Amino acid sequence: MNPTTDTSNNMDELSFVKDALQSNKLVFKSLLRGASPALQDFREGPEKWSLKEIVCHLLDEEREDFRLRLQSVLNDPEQPFTPIDPVGWVVSRNYSAADYNQKVQQFLEERTHSIKYVESLSNDSPFSNTYQHPVIGPMSGSFILNNWLAHDYLHIRQIIRVKYAFFGCLSSTSLNYAGEW
Repeated sequence: MNPTTDTSNNMDELSFVKDALQSNKLVFKSLLRGASPALQDFREGPEKWSLKEIVCHLLDEEREDFRLRLQSVLNDPEQPFTPIDPVGWVVSRNYSAADYNQKVQQFLEERTHSIKYVESLSNDSPFSNTYQHPVIGPMSGSFILNNWLAHDYLHIRQIIRVKYAFFGCLSSTSLNYAGEW
């Protein structure tokens, strides 16, 4: 066994996800609170999302995707999912006009509801229940739960990248000495 990848003596997958979703709430809070209006609306490029758009996306995903879909699969895997359009919502829900601070607060509140729900689950929950998604294919409870956490990590990385790029535009010096981005 490889000691760097063997987790058999550590926590189980569900415990890891529960702890990480809780910890990530604090990470998001720290990364998102106090952003200036210029930072909230900054884009690395025309096709890239601003912090404001990322926050709106996180809120909608928290409310309308991961938690609801996990509940659906665990309770009735035959029940079709309510359609979502995370990329289209950026325009159709006019994310760029949203109140950034309000959306951050709403996201953190939704995450609290999500944490309470995930905390109510146990290893005996029917995580092997599977919904047959017409595009993605089989989506088990474990699949949804694990991808929820992976989604957090992707957006934490995205937020840091936006903040780094914003600072790079503000900086009067090269940032090369800090290390390679």
